[in-house]
Amino acid sequence: MNSFPDDRRVTEALRRVLRGETSEFEVVLRRHERPLRAWLAAHVPMGIDADEIAQRSFVAAFSRLDEFELGTDFGAWLFTIARYQLMTEKTRLRRIADYHARYGPELLQRELDRRSEESPELWTTKIEHLEQCLESLGEHLCRFIKWRYDEEIPLQEMAARCGRSVPAIKKQLWKIRGKLQECMDARLATDGGSS
Repeated sequence: MNSFPDDRRVTEALRRVLRGETSEFEVVLRRHERPLRAWLAAHVPMGIDADEIAQRSFVAAFSRLDEFELGTDFGAWLFTIARYQLMTEKTRLRRIADYHARYGPELLQRELDRRSEESPELWTTKIEHLEQCLESLGEHLCRFIKWRYDEEIPLQEMAARCGRSVPAIKKQLWKIRGKLQECMDARLATDGGSS
């Protein structure tokens, strides 16, 4: 038995969705999800998440369903949307790369110049503050910093170690870095105010 709905069933589901039975879009999704993801996996360049593009494509198709002409090939229409979603993402990444290629070296040089003007005493103070801020995080949060920066453990392994997803680990690290930055800023402000 085929677990995928046939085209007649998909057309009927689309009619129902257009009448307001939005849960019927699941039939459409089941029919086209695997082929669309496979096509995207074969066409996305490195750095682009095929699943993300597929998700965006389905969302775009659902939100623009009133533009679809019943009786025509929904799959072809969906793949066209996916192709445009992919082109848009490629363009976005090219712009980011172009920006970094143009301005990255200049910004890096400015930051290096700024840092080279700071005294060794200030750096010593910053390191001391960072150590104190790390201690204030507690063992539970410090382990993420230790894994990532001392042991250089990949995100996937960190996720496996604590039974979480890679995005959850990324978010956790982002929050920890934010806490450390706030702590450092507060300590440096206190130092600046007392001198």
